[in-house]
Amino acid sequence: MRQLGTTGLAVPPICVGTSALGSFPAQYGYEVDERTAIDTILAALDSKFPFIDTSNEYGGGASERRIGRAIAENGGLPPGALVATKVDPLPGSTDFSGARVRASVEESRERLGLDVLPLVYLHDPEKITFEEATGPGGALEALLELQASGVVEHLGVAGGPIDLELAYLRTGSFQVVLSHNRYTLVDSSAEELVAECAERGVGFVNAAPFGGGMLVRGPDAVPRYCYQPAGDEVIARVRRMEQVCADHGVPLAAVALQFSTRDERVASTVVGMSSPERLAQVRDLLGVPIPDQVWTDLADLIAPGREGFHPAAGQ
Repeated sequence: MRQLGTTGLAVPPICVGTSALGSFPAQYGYEVDERTAIDTILAALDSKFPFIDTSNEYGGGASERRIGRAIAENGGLPPGALVATKVDPLPGSTDFSGARVRASVEESRERLGLDVLPLVYLHDPEKITFEEATGPGGALEALLELQASGVVEHLGVAGGPIDLELAYLRTGSFQVVLSHNRYTLVDSSAEELVAECAERGVGFVNAAPFGGGMLVRGPDAVPRYCYQPAGDEVIARVRRMEQVCADHGVPLAAVALQFSTRDERVASTVVGMSSPERLAQVRDLLGVPIPDQVWTDLADLIAPGREGFHPAAGQ
């Protein structure tokens, strides 16, 4: 267990991501039925990784509802378990006002069956301007009021663009920062964010260590990163990473996961789960011994960071 910044919360090295549990075939290419989703959460609550990450918008609310049903079937959350969720605009809406944030929190409380939400993130704040979010009547004001009232215990910000996450971090209002796809073997552009979180005592949670599948199945099977086409340079670089791992007899997926978990500045690493079996697979990857020479041999391949991305991938 690791300390989540200065929140006083202790979290396991793996956090169970539940975007797919809301059933999102347009992104993941497969359906997840309700029973499988509930069983996955029950398995997580009974595992060494009882840290669940969800969002108001995942599956149009289905992810939270299924988690809530699992919690009810379990007779409540076991000691040490933690559920984090995120505030979002209504699906198809651009309304990310303070009023919408309050409504999002109420929806999450009802779906999850939790009176108090221990950790709530402002999700993908790039959907509005920083000035809108932090101004009077904005999302941040509403979150701070919800925290002061005791409905929400800790505040986080979760998103992609690093400069924007740094801006929110520097408001001093957030106890946790979640970044996705920006701190991996392929893309280390979150390094400044990771370092500043550590300096400020803010918990850093790293999501998507596999980049959407490329760092599990390889670039020939998955020539995409963060659900966008990868550039030729990235594909070539990951092929070389695969070869290094093969030379040492270790799976690329284990190295990709442990790149995140071995960093003491990372409190927890979010890995998407779509079945109970996935928990065992991730546990096994976490336990694979990685020789020090692997990290030495990979250093020059990791260093280029975000170079070589397909223009469609954006920032």
